Amino acid sequence: MKKKKLMTKDLEKVRLLARDLRDGKQFPRSPRATLAGYVLAARAVDKCRAVLLGWEGEYHSNCPLDQRWLKFAEIDYDDFRSFVATGATDDEIAAWVGDHAKKRPRAEIIAWNNKERDLHLSDLPLELQEYMEDYIQQFIPRNRVIHHWFDVYDLEEERL
Repeated sequence: MKKKKLMTKDLEKVRLLARDLRDGKQFPRSPRATLAGYVLAARAVDKCRAVLLGWEGEYHSNCPLDQRWLKFAEIDYDDFRSFVATGATDDEIAAWVGDHAKKRPRAEIIAWNNKERDLHLSDLPLELQEYMEDYIQQFIPRNRVIHHWFDVYDLEEERL
C-alpha cells in the first residue's frame, strides 16, 4: 500500500511537469535544446514524461532520436525512465545525468552536440533516411527546404 501511494505521488509530480503531446498544441522541446549539457536530452525528458502519463500522442520515448543521446551518454533507458518517473525536475534530471553519463571532457560533449545539430539527412543511417523521406512528405509544409535533421522537428512543431 505504501509503495502504491508513492507511485501515485510520483506520477502527480510528473503530471505537473509534463507536456500533453496528444492534441498538437504542445510539443516536446526542440532537439537543439540542451539539458545537462546535451542536445536531445530535454526532448527525451519531455517525451518520457508524456509516455509515463499516456499523453504521448504520436510521440515515442526511446525512439532513434533519443537513442542517439542515450548511446553517446551511455545511459540505460530503463534507468533514465525510472528516474524521470520519480517526478524529478529538469534540474534534478540534469544532476542525475551528470552522475550517470559516461564522464567525458566538456569539449567532447560540445563537439558531439555540434555534430548532431549539423547532421544532414544524408548523414543518417539508410533506414532512417528512408523513414524521414516519407515523414517529411507527410508532416513538413510544402516548399520548405530541409537543411539539417533537427529542422524536420522544428518545422513540424512550428519553431522555424
